[in-house]
Amino acid sequence: MIPRRTFVASTLAAVALPASAQPQPWPSKPIKLVVPYAPGGTTDVVARMVAEYLGKQLGQNIIVDNKPGKGAMVGTALVAKAAPDGYTLLMSVISGLSISPTLYGGGDFDPMADFIHISIASRNPSVLVVNPTFEAKTFKEYVAYAKANPGKLTFATSGAGSSNHLLGARLEQVISAGMVHVPYRGAGPAMIDTIAGNVPSMFDSLPSAAPHIKAGKVRALAVSSEERSPAFPDVPTMKEQGFPDLISYSWFGISVPAKTPAPIVDRLAAEMQAVLKEPAVIKRWEEIGAESSTMTPAEVTRFIQAEIDKWTPVVKASGAKPE
Repeated sequence: MIPRRTFVASTLAAVALPASAQPQPWPSKPIKLVVPYAPGGTTDVVARMVAEYLGKQLGQNIIVDNKPGKGAMVGTALVAKAAPDGYTLLMSVISGLSISPTLYGGGDFDPMADFIHISIASRNPSVLVVNPTFEAKTFKEYVAYAKANPGKLTFATSGAGSSNHLLGARLEQVISAGMVHVPYRGAGPAMIDTIAGNVPSMFDSLPSAAPHIKAGKVRALAVSSEERSPAFPDVPTMKEQGFPDLISYSWFGISVPAKTPAPIVDRLAAEMQAVLKEPAVIKRWEEIGAESSTMTPAEVTRFIQAEIDKWTPVVKASGAKPE
């Protein structure tokens, strides 16, 4: 039996604990959003917009932390191993969760078991752009050039394992012409070299390429969407030019480590939906040709599993290799 004086002393000590020792409501400090690509690409563009408005909703700063490498697997693995306390978020991407694990023969994480997938912030088509001095003026001329110059036409992407890498590999497969993939550590560096003419062409997500297309720094030949993008109505689709097998979209979401408490997951899901209804976000998505999503965490989980099921055989059939 505990002596009465000891019990009273312990009780008084607990009551007297300073406020800093008491559990703090989430979030009580800044949050880190890990972006598995270099600054400047679509992932980074979407992440910084989300960080700004989600931070306002949560009342805390959200710090974007770029961790590129290995087809988005480096940054993705970091979040898989992070504490499940709501202070480390992942800008989840199609490459890191649905493509690169197959391309690289597995990784340090399980795309489904090691995460709770909360939201899809945007879905975007890809676009083929070329340096303005490149001789091909249309997508059909680009294909003709590739066929006439086997093994000589190079195309840049944000990295091996990206959806744009596979789109280029798929085009190469469809037209039976050798093309050379030039992977970068993010879309930003790849676009810099395309603009400079160090590589003549690039497959990029439309949001990151949009400002460079509008500025005339690169010329857009075709988009990979089902229909033309309202943001670029003059750019034809690959489908309408006779390549229906090249319909492709990339996506960007918010995921957290597995075992993150349900109240935090629910709060993040609700606040992300609020973010995607913000007029400024809606306007920005329209400007860059992105589409938002209203999927719940359960729907996002099913969607990502379906993407894994879709892309795994594509990666294997394409013959794409990590570079």
